[in-house]
Amino acid sequence: MDLALSGEERELRDAARRFARKEVAPVADRMDREDFFPRELVRLLGEQGFLGVTVPVEFGGLGLSYLAQALILEEIARFSPALALSVGATSNLFADNLARNGTDAQRAKFLPPIVEGKAIGALALSEPGAGSDAVSIRTRAERRGDHYVLNGTKQFITNGPVADLLLVYAKTAPERGAHGISAFVVSRESPGYSVAKSLDKMGMRGSPTGELAFQDVIVPTDHRVGAENHGVGVMMSGLNVERAVLAAIPVGIMAECLDRSVAYALQREQFGQKIGQFELVQAKIANMYTDLEAARGLVRAALIAVAQDPVSLRAAAAAITFASEASTRVALDAIQIHGGYGYMRDLPLERLARDAKLLEIGAGTSEIRRLVVARELLGPDLGS
Repeated sequence: MDLALSGEERELRDAARRFARKEVAPVADRMDREDFFPRELVRLLGEQGFLGVTVPVEFGGLGLSYLAQALILEEIARFSPALALSVGATSNLFADNLARNGTDAQRAKFLPPIVEGKAIGALALSEPGAGSDAVSIRTRAERRGDHYVLNGTKQFITNGPVADLLLVYAKTAPERGAHGISAFVVSRESPGYSVAKSLDKMGMRGSPTGELAFQDVIVPTDHRVGAENHGVGVMMSGLNVERAVLAAIPVGIMAECLDRSVAYALQREQFGQKIGQFELVQAKIANMYTDLEAARGLVRAALIAVAQDPVSLRAAAAAITFASEASTRVALDAIQIHGGYGYMRDLPLERLARDAKLLEIGAGTSEIRRLVVARELLGPDLGS
């Protein structure tokens, strides 16, 4: 369903679909098999305007909606959820966050190279001991005159091993807990910064994930994003928008699985008839379609909600919870419909199934998202 897309949004979606079919599809298998990151493809995405969709025009972007950004991720995810994840990390987690919260000087300095695909961005929040409990981070930033000294470790950072610019969260007043966090832009060229390890994953291969180390990294005060000790607001609004936008990736997975399953059910014959004539296959296809359209509707609603109020949490949390879990179901059903062929690596279905699982874990696990929804509905007392 178009769900009342504007003409501009439909044109952008169609352009992204053509680009993904031409440029992403041929490299998707190599990305998975070799854990290969196609940096040149990111540059091409920038040239086409796909990396700065929500960034204001004056800083090189298109100045469009979160829905427009999500449409691009959905189309890329049909062929490579891994690339869609990396694109989401650089264009949303870094660029959109900085566009919303940074100063004009920061936006003018850091956003154009990201938007153009000449630099890659990442968000550095999770740590070995702070995943779902994000505010328990231990990375420290100590103020010393006109700069901060940053020390700590970040874990499971999408784009971490290849990022040129990172939005890093650190404690500037540890004794204040969640109200002592600040956000900083850090360059990979900063002395004391290093990629401690590139991580080998079950899925989303080709989207680099790493452990990052900060040892006495000097960060100028004008690289702080937002006021000192007010980073939790930047963090939570960013996480909420991230959930809504990245929920488009499982939608893309489901769309591809459904299209392939319908085509196969109309072509494959067993027992003298098309397998699409078997009622159990029909039921699977009907369920796949229902999951896809329900997820798409929830995601579109969440994108509208975060545009109106970035700190209203339940719509985004509900959308990504449903969409991610549905995409795992749909991918497994697609494999089942294709039988032995679906289990082979000659088809992308087993890769899509492995990729789908990550969306139930990243940006807060499904369990945490359900708590977010319940607490916002019940209130802080009953929901805690």
